[in-house]
Amino acid sequence: MNRKVKVAIIGPGNIGTDLMIKVMRNSKHLEMGAMVGVDPASDGLARAQRLGVATTAEGLDGLLELDVFKDIDIVFDATSAGAHKRHNDVLQAHGVQVIDLTPAAIGPYVIPAINLEAENAANMNMVTCGGQATIPIVAAVSRVAKVHYAEIVASISSKSAGPGTRANIDEFTETTRSAIEKLGGATRGKAIIVLNPAEPPLIMRDTVFVLSDLVDQAALLASIEAMVASVQAYVPGYRLKQEVQFDVIDPSKPLNVPGLGPMHGLKTSVFLEVEGAAHYLPSYAGNLDIMTSAALACGDMMARRRMEAGVARGDRKNQETVQ
Repeated sequence: MNRKVKVAIIGPGNIGTDLMIKVMRNSKHLEMGAMVGVDPASDGLARAQRLGVATTAEGLDGLLELDVFKDIDIVFDATSAGAHKRHNDVLQAHGVQVIDLTPAAIGPYVIPAINLEAENAANMNMVTCGGQATIPIVAAVSRVAKVHYAEIVASISSKSAGPGTRANIDEFTETTRSAIEKLGGATRGKAIIVLNPAEPPLIMRDTVFVLSDLVDQAALLASIEAMVASVQAYVPGYRLKQEVQFDVIDPSKPLNVPGLGPMHGLKTSVFLEVEGAAHYLPSYAGNLDIMTSAALACGDMMARRRMEAGVARGDRKNQETVQ
């Protein structure tokens, strides 16, 4: 059995290049097979070539023509929601598992701190960078109390947002909102992203507002702190920026929640900071780091399962040779 599973990355932009470096430096079960783009002048493709990784500037069709493709089991798609559907259809036909770093949301939402081990679909969707940072907090509240409404605001440096991110703002908000409800457990969710043009670039900051049933605040704080520790296990730069704030909303002075009407209970405000590992862009790009770190955790899990089951394409080839 091969010790590692070969992967390809489609999209040599900020996210794809950062992910490639993480695969090569930090992965337990993955090794780079190919980097795929459409711009021959791409910095990500040039960097991959210098690192000895097979490359193509002919997109998915070029990947299919590479000699290494027959050994690739997993493909990370870091392009766009619009392009992902075709990529997924073609790759599924070749028996390749797909990890979706776009907001296309074809497969189940996956956030490692919440449901990594529970999912093993042919297509795994990594939600969004803002979702990876904030939805674990919503889920932490849901473990203790019924969550009626959750609103997240993700603020990232404009310099860390590549063309793929900018072209998918609408999909970002919709995918994140949906995942707040499905993974976070909120009855209703809302997501906002802010591209901050400040110079020098600011580190990723996230704010989470949650309205839930009244519950013991100490128990809720413990749940949040435990969740932060879970995320820090794969994103060391993830942390609480300040103390968690609680406000009791009295029935006589309810909040008007769009879609739900007047609500009361416990409002929990959580302020987060995500510092990147600076594998590709500087440390202010925590949005890259949390997205690619989550995708790496997902890829390692999928590779481990393939290796344990002996279903890696390279393994099958070796078995056939022995037989």
